[in-house]
Amino acid sequence: MGNCLETSRKSTAEIAPADVMKKNQPTVKLYGAPFGIETYYIRFALLYKPVSLKFLPSDRHDTPVIEYKSDSVSGSPEVMVQFLDAKFPEPQLLKGSVGGWYGETTPLLVWVVTLQHRSILWHLDRMVRWADDLSARGGKTRGDPAMGSPRMEIRKFGRSYSQLLELLQEHAQMEEKVVFPILEKADRGLCKAANEEHARDLPVMNGIKEDIKSVGVLDSGDPVYQEALSNLSTRLKTLQEHSKQHFKEEERELLPLLEAAELSKLQQVSAMEQCLDTMHGTHSHLFRFFMEGLLPQDAMQYMDMITKCGDKDHVSKMFRLVVEKENSLGVAMGDPH
Repeated sequence: MGNCLETSRKSTAEIAPADVMKKNQPTVKLYGAPFGIETYYIRFALLYKPVSLKFLPSDRHDTPVIEYKSDSVSGSPEVMVQFLDAKFPEPQLLKGSVGGWYGETTPLLVWVVTLQHRSILWHLDRMVRWADDLSARGGKTRGDPAMGSPRMEIRKFGRSYSQLLELLQEHAQMEEKVVFPILEKADRGLCKAANEEHARDLPVMNGIKEDIKSVGVLDSGDPVYQEALSNLSTRLKTLQEHSKQHFKEEERELLPLLEAAELSKLQQVSAMEQCLDTMHGTHSHLFRFFMEGLLPQDAMQYMDMITKCGDKDHVSKMFRLVVEKENSLGVAMGDPH
């Protein structure tokens, strides 16, 4: 969209396409099992790097192999990403040491919830700025030509919001079904306020959906059209502020208590798998949308955590969603950046 302010925060959606489409990039060869999780993981990492990938499927390689000029490297995924970071420093993908993305004492569930918060807030910020741009133009001028007519743009706006709404609802359900019960065992009534926050925001979220429908049936030249866009922008900002405050309170007051729950590594992985099952849409048809809201290091960390799950077929299918489709991490439909 043409008139939105730039943001310093770069997401998957902003970094990968611009870099990958540059000409005269160095070529990196990757050998690996065509449907292997480690192969997908390295291919995902390479989406961020200013390189041209030549992927050579090979079932003969137990682990992927990267070749760049005279260098060849294989080993754990962390070792291979470390190699890529050394050769192509921007953007850096590794957090901390090669031994892991997260602290030894920080439960997986804390990172799952925190990273989901970050993606949701990025998408909310995107929708708010898009709505502001729509309101400023008021249907009188078009924004990005790729959006088409004002009516077409509103339809695309509505589809993007529907995706965000599903992500928001599934995230809340995941917390209620997986995270909060763990905390409730330690301290009954601890999560009551958080559950009430979820209930409070539901009418706001559904109201925005109805506002978008209302705008969609109005003529862009109608005076009521401008008022409807203004109301839509205001409601989105309200949801954004509620979400920021709610997530901040959870991360400050609730998530640290998961460490006190003293979950074993097996219990942490089990909880992670429950999260994926509960958030089925987010980790299937919405997975690319979700990943677009994460910074490169955060996206790699989320992918790394998913590899811990026992259902390898499920993990492989998820990774395939963000690796094998053409322009898989391209700018989302209607992205205002």
